[in-house]
Amino acid sequence: MQQPHNLFIEWYNSLKVVKANKGPANGSIATALVVLTRLEDDFNLDFAAHIAEGGMQIKGASGAAVATILKAYGEERPFAKEGGRTNRGGPSEIKSLLETEKKIQELELYTSIQWQEQLHAQKKYLVERVKDFHNRQKLKFTFNPALSTWYVISSLLQEATNEGKAGYVAQHLVGAKLQLRFPNIKVSNESGSTADMQTQRPGDFLIGQTPIHVTVAPMPPVFDKCKHNILQGLNPLLLVPDSKLLGARQIAEQICEHQISVESIESFVSQNINEISNFSKDLLVVNLRELITIYNQRVDAVETDKSLMIELPSNLT
Repeated sequence: MQQPHNLFIEWYNSLKVVKANKGPANGSIATALVVLTRLEDDFNLDFAAHIAEGGMQIKGASGAAVATILKAYGEERPFAKEGGRTNRGGPSEIKSLLETEKKIQELELYTSIQWQEQLHAQKKYLVERVKDFHNRQKLKFTFNPALSTWYVISSLLQEATNEGKAGYVAQHLVGAKLQLRFPNIKVSNESGSTADMQTQRPGDFLIGQTPIHVTVAPMPPVFDKCKHNILQGLNPLLLVPDSKLLGARQIAEQICEHQISVESIESFVSQNINEISNFSKDLLVVNLRELITIYNQRVDAVETDKSLMIELPSNLT
C-alpha cells in the first residue's frame, strides 16, 4: 500500500517541468504552499474553497504570503514575486493536489494533530525544493590571462547563451560594468524581466543624456525605443552581441541615420575593464574580480533565479 508522503511526491513529480528551472514553475510551488497553509487552519478539500472569484487564480496567493510562509521555515531569499497569481496552470495543479489529499485521507484516518504534522511535512518538502532552486549551479566563468579580455567576456556570454540566460546576464553584466566605471553615479538595477514601460525609464540604464539599451535579440521594438529617445533629445546607445552588431547597425542607420550608437556588449564591457586596469594584467585580475562581484550582488538583489550568478574561478579569487 502506498504511503501518504509518497502520494504527495507523486503529485509534485506530476507538475509540468520548466526547462529554465529544471523543475516545476515557481508559481506552482508558491500556490501549493499557500493552499497547504490554509488547510492547516481549515481542512477543506473542496476546490471551490480555494479558488478566487473568476476561477483563474488561487485564493490568497501573493508574493507576500509566500514570503511569510518561507520565512517561517528559515528561507528568506526572494521567490515567486507574484506568489503564483499569474501561473496559468495553478488552478488545475491545486485541484490535483486536493485530490491527492483526499487519497491520503482515505488511506489514513488522521486526527487533526496528525493532519497538521502531515501538512507540515508536505510544506517542508516544498521549501526544500525552493532551496534547491536557489542553490542551483552558477554560471561557469573561465579566466585565462593569456586570452584577450574581449574573448573572456565573449566566452562568458556564450556560456550564458548555452544556458538560455543570455539576456539577463548581458543586462546585469553591463550594469555591473557601469557601476564599476562610475562609482559616484547611481546605476539603476531592475530584474531582467522588468519592462521599460513599467518603470517609465528611457532604457535599461540612463547615464547623463544617454539611455543604454541592452539586448541579445535586436528586434523592431528596441529601435522604436531608440527613436523615441531621440525625439526626447536623448542620445541612445544600443548594445548587442558581436554576432548581431553589423545587422543592428544597418537597421539603426535605416531608421535614424547617424543618431543611434550601436556597439557590441563584448567591446563595451571589455574595453572599459582594460582602461580601468590601465592595460595592466595585474590590475585586470583585480577589476575582473570586482566586475563579477558587483554583478553577483546586483543579480542577488533583484532576481529570484540565483543560477544567473557567476562562479568566480580560483585564479580570480
